[in-house]
Amino acid sequence: MYALLFALNIFILILCKIFIDIYIESRYNHYIEVRYIEIKYIRGHMDNKLKRIYVPMTETGFYILFCLQKPQHGYGIGLQVKKMTDGEVSICAGTMYGTLSKMEKDGLIAFFAEKEKRKLYQITPLGREILDLEIQRIKRLYRNSMEEI
Repeated sequence: MYALLFALNIFILILCKIFIDIYIESRYNHYIEVRYIEIKYIRGHMDNKLKRIYVPMTETGFYILFCLQKPQHGYGIGLQVKKMTDGEVSICAGTMYGTLSKMEKDGLIAFFAEKEKRKLYQITPLGREILDLEIQRIKRLYRNSMEEI
């Protein structure tokens, strides 16, 4: 009898956690949409300021923002960057978390979830816009470098 009640309580707790996670995720997505609208449209001058700060972007900043197109934590970003660059680029913890903190404050990335005591971040629409500008700039540099002088 007690085992059945115990199992039922565990089942109820698991269901509660699932519903809470769904609720938090929906509230988080709403927050990101509102925050993006606030930064981009209400304070339009902020957008130009961010473009001046982030374009051209540092190599570290570029890789961090590029990796956050999918939810990722700092350690995972570091591993992904090493893999992408065949070990040529390595981002130390201080640089990683300093950059993540600044990008989060500026609205380029946002907290996504916590998994195994690690904060997952994801790029915001504003961050995507900045990343696209940087990719266009890099493509232009490459295109120009292939032309003969």
